[in-house]
Amino acid sequence: MPTTFDFSQALLDWYDLYGRKDLPWQQEPTPYHVWLSEIMLQQTQVSTVIDYYQRFLGRFPDIQALAKAPQDEVLAYWSGLGYYARARNLHKTARIIVEDYDGDMPASLEALTGLPGIGRSTAGAILTLAFHQCYPILDGNVKRVLARFFAIEGWPGIKQVENQLWLRAESLLPKQRIANYIQAQMDLGATLCTRTKPDCPHCPLQTQCQAYILGQPEAYPGKKPRKAIPVRHTQWLIMQNELGEVLLEQRPSQGIWGGLWSFPEISPDEDISSYCGRYRQIEIQSSTALASLQHVFTHFRLNIQPTLLRCRVSGVADKDQSKWYRIEDTFKLGLPAPVKSFLKSFNE
Repeated sequence: MPTTFDFSQALLDWYDLYGRKDLPWQQEPTPYHVWLSEIMLQQTQVSTVIDYYQRFLGRFPDIQALAKAPQDEVLAYWSGLGYYARARNLHKTARIIVEDYDGDMPASLEALTGLPGIGRSTAGAILTLAFHQCYPILDGNVKRVLARFFAIEGWPGIKQVENQLWLRAESLLPKQRIANYIQAQMDLGATLCTRTKPDCPHCPLQTQCQAYILGQPEAYPGKKPRKAIPVRHTQWLIMQNELGEVLLEQRPSQGIWGGLWSFPEISPDEDISSYCGRYRQIEIQSSTALASLQHVFTHFRLNIQPTLLRCRVSGVADKDQSKWYRIEDTFKLGLPAPVKSFLKSFNE
């Protein structure tokens, strides 16, 4: 097993030759840029994030601009990236930083991890990449590199396994070039030490990697125990009034698509007429079942039955959580990906 210096130096030598140095957030690694990119990169690949990052930064160039913006607009610029709690927490944290830290990102682990949406690994990335302090990170790529290098068994989601990985990550930190080293860890996991078909022959750690020596690199890290993915069912009510406007509701801040705008929903066995008459004072003139669709979440599949309702409206006023919109105006809102996709097709 190599020494700490050997491990870090091998990674740094590799990074100097092959590491990624042209990603947008690397060009000016301010605390805000690093924070934004790290939040976007959670559960999302670099290739997907780049366009979102640049568009988001174009509208919210700094923490102050993000803090001043309404949540609806922040969610609209996040729409399509998924895991919307990330965007809501980003917005909350920006406001806290402006109010409590005069707009400057705090530079301590304790302060950062006390902010919404910033865990130990994200805080470590901000402190190392932006402030050049010496902290480990443990994102998915780094977990995979360390689990293979040390042949650490078990799924990293288990606390005992995660604790082992944190101890290893801390023990390997170099005394110099900490930002390059942390980036090298992430790059190695993203480009060579991939989840499937790792490119071991070109890996700078290959000769000492215990998983490679054992001949089973893909056995590490351990897989998450599989569970049957449940299926849920819902009906979307695509209510369209005489002006061609559609009715959208803002969903509760907690739960799926929290804070986003979507169609009114009812259970598949609920009667549409009684729902509309009871809650909307809406007279249905025609009802047409549209093609069903499915959306896959991390923990379940959602089967959606959209029903188009041509309506005559009597005495229904807009409320904060429920409004009529021209279809072309809906795209300025924070919309779940399947709602945005449906509206685009419906508009066409």
